[in-house]
Amino acid sequence: MVHVLSSRTLLRPTDPERSRAFYGEALGLAVYREFGTGPERGTVYFLGGGFLELSGRSDTPPAPGLQLWLQVADAAAAYEELAARDVEVLRPPVQEPWGLVEMWIADPDGLKIVIVEVPEDHPIRYRPGV
Repeated sequence: MVHVLSSRTLLRPTDPERSRAFYGEALGLAVYREFGTGPERGTVYFLGGGFLELSGRSDTPPAPGLQLWLQVADAAAAYEELAARDVEVLRPPVQEPWGLVEMWIADPDGLKIVIVEVPEDHPIRYRPGV
């Protein structure tokens, strides 16, 4: 078995500066590290328990099957904050039949991002033996 020490999601945006503005300013993700120089330099953001790296450039947007899942403490507060920053909200927060509160946004390349709130009484919060 491979012993994984760390992981990150790699995105190759079509416009790196626009994507850095979106993830760093509009979403407010903190920078973990930066490397390289010029417009295609790499920027790695903290992403909860993982990392999101923007580096290089792609001629095409990501495949429609790729999506990000970001958990927040309060989806309604995230909605207000993101809307105030002019982030395109595809769908405001809604409590789904499975109990999670989900809101959908998109990055500048159209990558869909679900913002998820796990309510206090949701089974996903139950961890036996903890």
